[in-house]
Amino acid sequence: MASGILMNMKEEVTCPICLELLTEPMSLDCGHTFCQACITANNRGSIIGQGESCCPVCRISYQPENLRPNRHVANIVEALRKVKLSPKEEQKSDLCVHHGEKLLLFCQEDEKIICWLCERSRDHRGHHTFLMEEIAQEYKEKLQAALDRLKAEQQKAEKLDDDLEEERTSKKDQIEHERKSVLYYFRELRGILAREQQKELQRLEKEAAENHDDLVQAESELAQQKKLLRDLISDLEHRLQGSAVEMLQDVKGIMERSKTFTLKKPKTLPMKQRRVFRAPDLGGMLQVFNELTDVRHYWVHVTLDPPTDKSYNVISEDRRQVRSLPLLYIIADKTNFGVLGSPSITSGKHYWEVDVSQKCAWIMGVYGEKYPDSNRMDFLRQIINSQPLCSIFQPQYGYWVIGLQNHSEYKAFVDSDFSNPKTLTLFLSVPPRRVGVFLDYDAGTVSFFNVTNGGLLIYKFSSCSFSQKMFPYFNPMKCTAPMTLCSPSS
Repeated sequence: MASGILMNMKEEVTCPICLELLTEPMSLDCGHTFCQACITANNRGSIIGQGESCCPVCRISYQPENLRPNRHVANIVEALRKVKLSPKEEQKSDLCVHHGEKLLLFCQEDEKIICWLCERSRDHRGHHTFLMEEIAQEYKEKLQAALDRLKAEQQKAEKLDDDLEEERTSKKDQIEHERKSVLYYFRELRGILAREQQKELQRLEKEAAENHDDLVQAESELAQQKKLLRDLISDLEHRLQGSAVEMLQDVKGIMERSKTFTLKKPKTLPMKQRRVFRAPDLGGMLQVFNELTDVRHYWVHVTLDPPTDKSYNVISEDRRQVRSLPLLYIIADKTNFGVLGSPSITSGKHYWEVDVSQKCAWIMGVYGEKYPDSNRMDFLRQIINSQPLCSIFQPQYGYWVIGLQNHSEYKAFVDSDFSNPKTLTLFLSVPPRRVGVFLDYDAGTVSFFNVTNGGLLIYKFSSCSFSQKMFPYFNPMKCTAPMTLCSPSS
């Protein structure tokens, strides 16, 4: 009797999902109770399947946040775990329910424990039977193997669950990254259009001011002619209304002035030919911007290397900024040979950006270890020999660089003879406050982008021969304002 009651109670506190006694019972609004782990897994499965959370028993939907612990059921489960059958009940559990005899045998065909009378019954006649002690070890091993296999499957399930969670997080991160990229992309495009708009408005304002000045001048000239005309008309009217003496007095002069007077139209009154506004080439702008967007995928973290010899450059503690010492610390004819950056580059594509917004002079680009057996500074001092600056920073000596001189002169340092050193003048409509440098080692190119002007290409070295280590190169010249390496998020 007591055994039956206990079995009924156990059924009431058994999880409908795992069919075990409830562990950390959680109840739904519909009244059904489940293990916390089971109902949580059910809820996660519903989310992954993009369906709503439903009770596994009655299918009534529920909100996961409405799950509540059932302490009353938890106490009943805890009590049931401690209950043991009485010796009498335990003894009855070892007896055959049909014959009341002790269960000592195991039927291999039916895989049941039976008594000696069951063995002789029609149901088990001719079956292979064994003493339970003989077969117990074999089935213990089989059950253990089944348990091990199921636990392995459980681990696979947990691994799959973790993989799904990791994939969900990865997909979410990818979407968020693309969302930020889209926002950044169109923000930059709006910036480009805003700058184009500002440029056109400034042009119109300048034209309006010029027109105003021309019209003021024209109005002044016309006013003078009108006054002269009024004076002549008044004089003639006065003569015609007076006596003969008054009419003929100095009549020759008034007649000459009247004959020679001709109204002159102001020069600016005819419509002058002017440039009509044309919308910017959005396709070209997008192509330029897309090129900058593409190379930015190869952004690398560059740091500055402290110079190995006495230098007039100061590098910041985080090695992201370099500036030149004030002129009073620099010898008048001292040449600033700049500093190199890390890491060294021997293959692949690499991109970085430099803030030069405060500078009136700078040189930047890449330097190749053309003469690894000699010190770079000593080598440069040997070749400079009182030659102009442009004779040093040339590709033939391992430099692929551009620079700014005298506040507004942008140059590309190209190969030339010492006898005729030269630079290539670059004409930029918008002075770059931020410059992007892109090195494609395998393609043999070094490109410079005006980030301030939407990524417009400033200059590109092509067909370069990189047979050595390449380093980012920075030269603040004698301008004490800093050159600062930018981060992708800045």
